[in-house]
Amino acid sequence: MLKINSKNERIKRKYLNWLEDARRKDVKTTTQVAAAISLFEQSTGNRDFTAFHFEQARKFKRDLEKATNEKTGKPLSETTIRSRLQILKAFIEWLSDQPGYKSKVDFTDAAYFSPSGRQDRIAAASREKPFPSLAQIRHVITTAPDETSIEKRDRALIAFAILTGMRDAALASLPVGKVNMARREVFQDARVVNTKNSKTMKTFFFPVGDDFVKIIEEWVAYLKTELLFAETDPLFPKTETGLNEDGVFAALGLTREYWTDASAIRRIFRERFEVSGLSYFHPHSFRKTLAHLAYDLNLGLRDSKAWSQNLGHEKADTTWTSYGTLPDHQTGEIMAGLMDKKTAPSESPPPEALEWMKRQVERGQ
Repeated sequence: MLKINSKNERIKRKYLNWLEDARRKDVKTTTQVAAAISLFEQSTGNRDFTAFHFEQARKFKRDLEKATNEKTGKPLSETTIRSRLQILKAFIEWLSDQPGYKSKVDFTDAAYFSPSGRQDRIAAASREKPFPSLAQIRHVITTAPDETSIEKRDRALIAFAILTGMRDAALASLPVGKVNMARREVFQDARVVNTKNSKTMKTFFFPVGDDFVKIIEEWVAYLKTELLFAETDPLFPKTETGLNEDGVFAALGLTREYWTDASAIRRIFRERFEVSGLSYFHPHSFRKTLAHLAYDLNLGLRDSKAWSQNLGHEKADTTWTSYGTLPDHQTGEIMAGLMDKKTAPSESPPPEALEWMKRQVERGQ
C-alpha cells in the first residue's frame, strides 16, 4: 500500500473545497473528482504534485486504457476514460496557479490529459437510451399488488414518478406536506428535498391520466388517515425490516424514516418491472417518456416551454436535446412519411429580394 502524501492531501482538500464552495459543485461530483485524482496518484507512485511532468499524464492515459471496470471486469468505457482525464486536466490547470506550484507546474502541460480524437468522438457520440412507453408504465402499475402498506407505497412511487418526472433522489427525500393534491402541485423545496444542483422549484402533474392521480390521492389519504403521517414525514417512507413470525429476517412494514439515498427506489422499480414481465427501466428514463409524450401532443411554443420548465429545465433545448432525441427507427418512419407528401412549388422571391442578392454577389459576399 502506498504511503499517503500529506502535502498532496492538503492541496487536494483545498481544491475540493474550492469546487464545492466557489464552483458550487455537489458532493457527488467532488467525490468523483477525488477518486480520479487518487487514481492518478497511484499511477505516479504518490509522487508530490510539485514534481508533475507531462510524461506522468501520458502514463496515466496508458494506465486507463489497460484498466478494467471493477464490477464487470470489462475495459473502461471511452466515456469513463474521457471523464477521468478531464478531471485531471482541470485539476492541473488549477494547480498551476496555486502558491508553491506556479513555478513548478506548467499550465500548458495539463493539455496532455486530453483524450485522443478517437476516444473523444466515441465518448461524445449520441446513443439511443431505451425508455418505457406510457402504456408499459400503466401495465406495471395495474398489475402491481396493493394489499400491504409496502405494496401500496411501491405502486404509488411509480405512479408519482411519471406524474411528476422527478429524479429518484428527490423522490426519496420528499415530505408529505410538499404535495398539494388540490392543485396537483409538488413543491420541491431544496432545503429539504434533494434536487439537482439544490434547485427549488414547483412541479405540476403532467397530463398522463387521472388513474395515476387517483393512486396518489389514495396513497396520501392512506398515509394521513391510516398511518397518521405528519406533513414532515416522507411521502415514500423507508421499509421496516426485522424478524417475522417465522423468525426469518424480512420486510415488516413501513417506518417514518427517509431513505438515505435512491438505491432502494431503483430496486423497487427493477422488481416491479420484472414482476410485470417487462425489462427494467431506470426511474430517470421516465423523464424521456415525458419528453416524447410532448411530441405526441403536438404542443405549441408556449406549451412546450411550460412542459420543459416543469421538468426543471431553464432552457427548453435541454429537454429536447437530453431527453427528446428520436430513436433511429422513428426518424426513419418520419422521413419515409415525408417522402409521401407533395412538396408545393416554391414561390419566386420578391423583386427587392432578388436585387439585394444581386448586390451581395457583386460585392463578393
